Amino acid sequence: MSSPRFPRSFAQTDAGRIAWREHGDARQRAALFVHGVFLNGDLWNGVAERVSDLRRCIAPDLLAHGFSEEREGADVSFAGQADMLAQLLDALELERVDLVANDSGGGIAQILAARHPERIATLTLTNCDTHDGWPPPAFAPTVELARQGGMPALLRAFAADPEAARNAFSVGLEHPDKLADDQLRGFFEPLVRSPARVTAFERFFHAMDCAQTVAIEPGLRRLEAPALIVWGGADVFFERRWAYWLRDTLPNVRRLVELPTAKLFFPLDRAEDLAAELRAHWR
Repeated sequence: MSSPRFPRSFAQTDAGRIAWREHGDARQRAALFVHGVFLNGDLWNGVAERVSDLRRCIAPDLLAHGFSEEREGADVSFAGQADMLAQLLDALELERVDLVANDSGGGIAQILAARHPERIATLTLTNCDTHDGWPPPAFAPTVELARQGGMPALLRAFAADPEAARNAFSVGLEHPDKLADDQLRGFFEPLVRSPARVTAFERFFHAMDCAQTVAIEPGLRRLEAPALIVWGGADVFFERRWAYWLRDTLPNVRRLVELPTAKLFFPLDRAEDLAAELRAHWR
């Protein structure tokens, strides 16, 4: 759902017309927030509201998600999404950003950082696709459903019935009861607004290939940007060992924070915890 306080804007890129939300003062240094699969930039509203006094917070919708409109045949893979984000930074005339990401957005952010290290002031990663550890086994049934053509019916069911969506999302949330119906509709209704949108979303699943993140490991090992890792320990998708892999691979990890009871989408239901860590990291 669009918020009057944080209206959605659009930027034209080679990949398509990209939707994004802005929180904070345009005179501040920018922070780019990258969401994961099924969601959109609204994932970050709670976090951005709590740090917008420090940063100009930019939260785009990925290709095939939210209200972004990819060009026909656009590359919606993780690598293609990273290219789109670089194009978005160009369109918004942002040279360097503090990069923050979750879930599949974390894999995309790693590719962006490895390919364009000069554009990354700091990096913050939460539970996310990493190296050869994705798609995670717990997500394999969803990937297979998409590849067998079952995604349109699933999306329509979730868009029509917030309670069904909440039940499905409960595996990734510590407090699913706090997720309002209009928040859930805001994630799923854009995914079914047209047949082309559903097709693009299916292509996102078909393009999933961890070779894209394996290939950028040398770039990650050279990344000089100060890094923060905040990991939910109760996540059934991304085990803690991937947080440790990132800690041991990125050369400038300043802090690894473990939240023992938090799950995959803790930026959504524990925004205050991540915001506090970001404020300390950026200062």
